[in-house]
Amino acid sequence: MYVDSTAIRAIDYEPEHGKLFVTFIDGDAYVYVGVPERVTAAFTRSRSKGRFFQRMIRDRYPYNRI
Repeated sequence: MYVDSTAIRAIDYEPEHGKLFVTFIDGDAYVYVGVPERVTAAFTRSRSKGRFFQRMIRDRYPYNRI
């Protein structure tokens, strides 16, 4: 889903695998593994997607650039 953010363009989630896909405004895309559904739900509801990402996702879950 596309999101309203100055840092993040889109978020997608595969609950069966706990994979969170994040596409940034610059076009870089990453997959974060082991992200709980509740964290993803809070991320999509957050007022500041960039701030939430920095505090709750970045450096907390393993990731790969895609």
